[in-house]
Amino acid sequence: MSRALCTVLAALACHVSHAATPATTRSEIDGLLKALQQSGCVFQRNGSWFSATEAKAHMLRKLDYLEDKRGGVPSAEAFIEQAATRSSMTGQAYQVRCGTAPAEPSAQWMTRTLKQVRHPGS
Repeated sequence: MSRALCTVLAALACHVSHAATPATTRSEIDGLLKALQQSGCVFQRNGSWFSATEAKAHMLRKLDYLEDKRGGVPSAEAFIEQAATRSSMTGQAYQVRCGTAPAEPSAQWMTRTLKQVRHPGS
Protein backbone atom coordinates (compact mmCIF):
# COMPACT_ATOMS: atom_id res chain seq x y z
CA MET A 1 0.00 0.00 0.00
CA SER A 2 1.37 3.43 -0.84
CA ARG A 3 2.30 5.83 1.94
CA ALA A 4 -0.26 8.38 0.67
CA LEU A 5 -3.06 5.80 0.77
CA CYS A 6 -2.06 4.77 4.31
CA THR A 7 -2.16 8.42 5.37
CA VAL A 8 -5.62 8.90 3.88
CA LEU A 9 -6.94 5.71 5.49
CA ALA A 10 -5.49 6.71 8.87
CA ALA A 11 -7.12 10.14 8.62
CA LEU A 12 -10.46 8.56 7.74
CA ALA A 13 -10.19 6.14 10.65
CA CYS A 14 -9.60 9.04 13.04
CA HIS A 15 -12.59 10.89 11.62
CA VAL A 16 -14.86 7.87 11.83
CA SER A 17 -13.83 7.17 15.44
CA HIS A 18 -15.74 10.29 16.50
CA ALA A 19 -19.42 9.42 16.52
CA ALA A 20 -21.65 12.04 14.97
CA THR A 21 -24.70 13.28 16.86
CA PRO A 22 -27.38 10.61 16.38
CA ALA A 23 -30.48 11.79 14.51
CA THR A 24 -32.78 11.11 17.49
CA THR A 25 -30.46 13.11 19.75
CA ARG A 26 -30.37 15.99 17.29
CA SER A 27 -34.17 15.94 17.12
CA GLU A 28 -34.39 16.14 20.92
CA ILE A 29 -31.87 19.00 21.02
CA ASP A 30 -33.81 20.85 18.32
CA GLY A 31 -37.02 20.34 20.33
CA LEU A 32 -35.31 21.59 23.47
CA LEU A 33 -34.00 24.72 21.75
CA LYS A 34 -37.40 25.33 20.14
CA ALA A 35 -39.01 25.10 23.59
CA LEU A 36 -36.44 27.58 24.90
CA GLN A 37 -37.11 30.00 22.05
CA GLN A 38 -40.89 29.79 22.55
CA SER A 39 -40.71 30.00 26.35
CA GLY A 40 -40.52 33.78 26.67
CA CYS A 41 -37.84 33.22 29.31
CA VAL A 42 -34.59 35.16 29.48
CA PHE A 43 -31.16 33.61 29.65
CA GLN A 44 -28.18 34.85 31.64
CA ARG A 45 -24.74 34.30 30.22
CA ASN A 46 -21.61 35.86 31.74
CA GLY A 47 -23.63 38.33 33.80
CA SER A 48 -25.84 39.63 30.96
CA TRP A 49 -29.44 38.69 30.17
CA PHE A 50 -30.41 37.63 26.66
CA SER A 51 -33.70 36.78 24.99
CA ALA A 52 -34.59 33.15 24.49
CA THR A 53 -34.05 33.62 20.74
CA GLU A 54 -30.52 34.91 21.37
CA ALA A 55 -29.89 32.05 23.78
CA LYS A 56 -31.01 29.53 21.17
CA ALA A 57 -28.66 31.06 18.60
CA HIS A 58 -25.78 30.88 21.09
CA MET A 59 -26.51 27.24 21.90
CA LEU A 60 -26.68 26.37 18.21
CA ARG A 61 -23.21 27.88 17.75
CA LYS A 62 -21.95 25.74 20.62
CA LEU A 63 -23.63 22.66 19.12
CA ASP A 64 -22.03 23.40 15.74
CA TYR A 65 -18.65 23.54 17.48
CA LEU A 66 -19.28 20.22 19.23
CA GLU A 67 -20.32 18.62 15.96
CA ASP A 68 -17.48 20.11 13.89
CA LYS A 69 -14.62 19.84 16.37
CA ARG A 70 -15.66 17.09 18.77
CA GLY A 71 -17.59 14.74 16.49
CA GLY A 72 -21.02 15.46 17.97
CA VAL A 73 -22.79 14.67 21.21
CA PRO A 74 -24.13 11.22 22.11
CA SER A 75 -27.27 12.39 23.93
CA ALA A 76 -29.38 15.43 24.72
CA GLU A 77 -28.11 15.16 28.30
CA ALA A 78 -24.54 15.42 27.02
CA PHE A 79 -25.56 18.51 25.03
CA ILE A 80 -26.98 20.08 28.19
CA GLU A 81 -23.79 19.30 30.12
CA GLN A 82 -21.38 20.37 27.38
CA ALA A 83 -23.18 23.36 25.87
CA ALA A 84 -26.13 24.55 27.95
CA THR A 85 -24.84 24.59 31.52
CA ARG A 86 -21.98 27.06 31.71
CA SER A 87 -19.80 29.39 29.73
CA SER A 88 -16.87 27.60 28.17
CA MET A 89 -14.95 30.89 28.34
CA THR A 90 -15.52 31.91 31.98
CA GLY A 91 -16.93 28.77 33.60
CA GLN A 92 -19.89 30.79 34.95
CA ALA A 93 -23.14 28.85 35.17
CA TYR A 94 -25.95 29.92 32.87
CA GLN A 95 -29.29 30.94 34.41
CA VAL A 96 -32.84 30.95 33.07
CA ARG A 97 -35.59 33.23 34.38
CA CYS A 98 -39.20 32.85 33.29
CA GLY A 99 -41.65 35.63 34.10
CA THR A 100 -41.52 36.65 37.76
CA ALA A 101 -40.09 33.31 38.93
CA PRO A 102 -36.59 33.41 40.38
CA ALA A 103 -33.72 32.55 38.07
CA GLU A 104 -32.63 28.92 38.13
CA PRO A 105 -29.58 27.11 36.77
CA SER A 106 -30.02 26.47 33.06
CA ALA A 107 -29.06 22.82 33.53
CA GLN A 108 -32.10 22.39 35.80
CA TRP A 109 -34.43 24.21 33.38
CA MET A 110 -33.06 22.33 30.35
CA THR A 111 -33.31 18.92 32.02
CA ARG A 112 -36.92 19.53 33.06
CA THR A 113 -37.80 20.85 29.60
CA LEU A 114 -36.11 17.88 27.92
CA LYS A 115 -38.46 15.57 29.83
CA GLN A 116 -41.39 17.58 28.43
CA VAL A 117 -39.95 17.37 24.91
CA ARG A 118 -39.65 13.60 25.27
CA HIS A 119 -43.08 13.15 26.88
CA PRO A 120 -45.43 15.93 25.73
CA GLY A 121 -48.51 16.36 27.86
CA SER A 122 -47.04 14.59 30.90
